[in-house]
Amino acid sequence: MNKTKTPLIHISKRSALPWYASWAIRGGAILAALLVSALVTALVTGENPLQIYLTIIKGSFGSMRRFWLLLQNIAILLCVSLALTPAFKMRFWNLGGEGQMLAGGLATTACMILLAGKVPNWLLIVLMLAASMLAGAIWGAIPAIFKARWNTNETLFTLMMNYVAAQLVAFFIIIWEMPKGAGQIGIINQKTMIGWLPKLFGKEYLLNILIAAFVCLAMFIYLKYSKHGYEISVVGESENTARYIGIKVSRVIVRTMLLSGAICGLTGMLLVAGTEHTLTTTITAGRGFTAVMVSWLAKFNPLWMVLTSFLLVFLQRGAGQIATNFMLSPSFADILTGIILFFIIGSDFIINYKLNFRKSAGKEG
Repeated sequence: MNKTKTPLIHISKRSALPWYASWAIRGGAILAALLVSALVTALVTGENPLQIYLTIIKGSFGSMRRFWLLLQNIAILLCVSLALTPAFKMRFWNLGGEGQMLAGGLATTACMILLAGKVPNWLLIVLMLAASMLAGAIWGAIPAIFKARWNTNETLFTLMMNYVAAQLVAFFIIIWEMPKGAGQIGIINQKTMIGWLPKLFGKEYLLNILIAAFVCLAMFIYLKYSKHGYEISVVGESENTARYIGIKVSRVIVRTMLLSGAICGLTGMLLVAGTEHTLTTTITAGRGFTAVMVSWLAKFNPLWMVLTSFLLVFLQRGAGQIATNFMLSPSFADILTGIILFFIIGSDFIINYKLNFRKSAGKEG
């Protein structure tokens, strides 16, 4: 008689861990990532690992300007992470954050170039806000409509929309390039600063940070306490259950992606008008994909995303500072970032799953 062999190792779902145990595992993974990164750098540079750790800290806190840059980077990453979260909570895998940000940035740039000097600056900023959010919402709604009506694959659709947005931006950069033949727009309204977001209390990035904080709080309330947030959760758990209790799933999908795209468009405006003051095809710097990890690690909780955004930005800036201080290739920072992200993702696996080893026959007896 054939006996089914038990595998030597099999993976099973772990029971829910207490929150402090989950964060202890994540903290241990971060320490392990820093240790491995320091050892790799020490082997390459021959430097003291302690000096490497100090370099990581100085990358974010070495001066007041670096600290404000850290906060600004956190604000941008947090904003796009919050934008993707409603869709992810609904199990709509929106990987189009890059394209939706580019659409918002393109709309902002168009307003800054075409309306400069024609309307008061405060009205121009209001129009930029409306145009960027509308452009992002449209870019998010297109794959949502196809998903709701024809059940298309939203992952591939939103990814393809990123490439379309990048090509649109490249097309308009050629139209608006300055000077002609430069292949880039340059700093928009550099002399007049028309359309630039204003400084608050002399701080260049404070408005960006406050907007991100407001969006974070609003998203937390929306998802946790509103009827729409409840419908998003139900659709994410089971579309059949949602239909059974009277929720119009297609309407929820389109509505949620309109919101997701609008906040991505707002993030594009913050990048163009509040930070870079120009537009390029790479202005998003991959944040739309990093935001997927931020949202996932925070378990779609907007408040926890503040911590995960800080963690990723802090480690990435530290990795970049190491490459700069020790005169290494810029690609070395990407290697260190990859090591760090590997450990962080691995920690989430340990939190949710466990390895079971086959017991020997003697022990079973």
